Amino acid sequence: MVFTKFPSKLLEDAVGAIGSLPGIGSRSAMRLALHLLRQPAENVHHFTGAINALRDEVKYCRNCMMISDGDVCSICSDKSRDSKTICVVESVRDVMSIEDTGQYHGLYHVLGGIISPINGTGPSDLTVDRLIGRVEALASQVNDPREAEVIMALSGDVEGETTAFYIYRKLAPFGVKVSSLARGLGFGDDLEYADGLTLGRSIVNRQEFKP
Repeated sequence: MVFTKFPSKLLEDAVGAIGSLPGIGSRSAMRLALHLLRQPAENVHHFTGAINALRDEVKYCRNCMMISDGDVCSICSDKSRDSKTICVVESVRDVMSIEDTGQYHGLYHVLGGIISPINGTGPSDLTVDRLIGRVEALASQVNDPREAEVIMALSGDVEGETTAFYIYRKLAPFGVKVSSLARGLGFGDDLEYADGLTLGRSIVNRQEFKP
């Protein structure tokens, strides 16, 4: 149901703003707006303040592009992590999904998307160049390039596979080990929706990447 008449322009604007969020219809937006209106002012101010701070103050790690409160995220700054292993993912949500499994202890690299000609997304729109720079530096720091590993943890659909193959070719000159998740994940599956057990096993049982 789409509301056409509102008793207040302020309410209409609030419903419109809430309804612009993904997965929120007009009825849900109205219910949430009225719920906020019934809350103490300090609660609502805290809520909106947290959203404003998220948008205005959040940073992206200068190493891996993960969301961070500082210039370097907590994962990259953790000295106990395996710095010779980089897990390449599409989004911040994928990092969170993998971390929840407790099965991976290396570093990450967030691409910020995948190559998708249909959506007009090419390699230059992603952080591929930054990844190549990281891997080149890593390969020069180890005795044998095969001591370094890049894990392709991208979705198993055509766009994910295309992205993985593109990165694989770019990394080939450095001689590092390139692997991919074991196919406990079905074709086209997104990491975000995979259950923790399946995702964890896919990481532990990862295989050498084969284009």
